[in-house]
Amino acid sequence: MSGMANIERKANALWMGDLRSGNGTLSSGSGVLSEQKYSFQTRFGEESGTNPEELLAAAHGGCFTMQLSAILAGDGHPARLLATDATCVMEPAGAGFKITKMILKVRGAVDGLDQAGFEAAVGKAAEMCPLSQIMKGNVQIEHEAVLEH
Repeated sequence: MSGMANIERKANALWMGDLRSGNGTLSSGSGVLSEQKYSFQTRFGEESGTNPEELLAAAHGGCFTMQLSAILAGDGHPARLLATDATCVMEPAGAGFKITKMILKVRGAVDGLDQAGFEAAVGKAAEMCPLSQIMKGNVQIEHEAVLEH
């Protein structure tokens, strides 16, 4: 993959009003997110809509799962199926909040690999994926691997 051009992906955040009573929308360059509602209540409460932490969990889960797929195939064990649940944990910190942990729970159907081999590949993917790289040293990344037959 060397020699590839830099990759840029874009999104837009629009916000109107103050923190507690205001609201906004999130849109992505691809159009997959198009004016998706977010607010104080979608982030800190249970109101319907999205929030940055849910989007980060989805992005990290997707990045990690793709990286794991590449590692497994590179080791001669292409996955039949990988399913990752990603959880972004945000805790109160001082006057605000801090993302402290990302939890990646992956189930995999991979032929010719034992649980220890799967766990090793999962650990490697959790270290190598680009989104893990930007969190390193700042956010604890936990991973759990379940090999299914």
